[in-house]
Amino acid sequence: MQKESLYPPISILGSTGSVGEQAIDVALKNHIVVNSLCAHKNAARVEAQARLLGVQACAMADESAAADLKLRLADTDIRVFSGMDGICEMISQSYGDQQETVVNSVIGEAGLRPTLATLEAGKKLALANKESLVCAGEIVMDLAHRKGLEILPVDSEHSAIFQCLRAGDTKSIKRILLTASGGPFYGMTREELAQITVERALAHPTWNMGAKITIDSATLMNKGFEVIEAVHLFDVTPEQIEVLVHRESIMHSAVEYIDNSVIAQMSVPDMRLCVQYALTHPYRTEAVIPQLDLTKVGKMTFAHPDTKTFVLLQLALDSIAKGGALPAVLNAANEVAVQAFLQHRLSFTGIFDLVTETVCALDAAKNENTIDGIFAFDSEARTLANEFLKRYR
Repeated sequence: MQKESLYPPISILGSTGSVGEQAIDVALKNHIVVNSLCAHKNAARVEAQARLLGVQACAMADESAAADLKLRLADTDIRVFSGMDGICEMISQSYGDQQETVVNSVIGEAGLRPTLATLEAGKKLALANKESLVCAGEIVMDLAHRKGLEILPVDSEHSAIFQCLRAGDTKSIKRILLTASGGPFYGMTREELAQITVERALAHPTWNMGAKITIDSATLMNKGFEVIEAVHLFDVTPEQIEVLVHRESIMHSAVEYIDNSVIAQMSVPDMRLCVQYALTHPYRTEAVIPQLDLTKVGKMTFAHPDTKTFVLLQLALDSIAKGGALPAVLNAANEVAVQAFLQHRLSFTGIFDLVTETVCALDAAKNENTIDGIFAFDSEARTLANEFLKRYR
């Protein structure tokens, strides 16, 4: 039986992933009611989560996994939804009198439709799926504004910026200083990167993340996505965002205001803080992470990223400057390339080349900004990237 909570109930999309599991941890520590869960196909784990949390509903993207979960939960009153349409239907349901917060930690473009469904349902969105804003930032933000809803960022950098903005407002922003760990291959040349194996690329020095995000962090594509996300979340131009490599991962980002005052957010690197702040905002609650000891940190260093070697960061900056559906093309090509790398069908530097070739081939996407057009360009980019991939084998 869950205790009464001071905070709104939540639903967790992507509950078996890294952020989803941490959201469950935060919910249990703060006695936050969890109404529903969603995952791809790990029915056994979702069953365990559902029984632990006493949820009212679950959804599985994979239809066979949904059938499996329904059998596993046959002795309960928990409703099971199936497929993407089922996920969106689950989101639209009302689970009580309180407005709930939906934590969207689905990986990739698959998180876009749940983001739109959450806002359409008038629910608060705690967003860990950066692709929602990468692919359709203007559409998502416009819908949130029309519905009078605030999007609460869960990514560590955007959570940091969100917190720093309590010292000012977006009109007073001079620069956003978006920090990056630099990934495991910081300082390497392209020739050295060409020899990187999947196993080495999955060993991130700071954060414990899923395979896709870990590879994106190693290529700095993840940082490019975060720039695009920040442009939409905080209503700034790409030129107002400066990426800084900060190897210690203590300062998670900062905001410089027009008076040249810089407000930074610092903590030990632990995503549970970001999740907790999104779920308890505008309040703070007792710590779920260790205390920061600056004497043990000793020093903090900052440097400019090497965009000539890690070309995907610059490609992301160029894509958001051109706008339209081009960032969606960038994301789609990257999803194809990363999957090919993880399957040992593409080299590490091949990710750079395949994504660049696909984006350059679909430059016309910059003129498209409807949701149907974005999905169409997403599909075209995946088809084209897979065709190009045949030449990289």
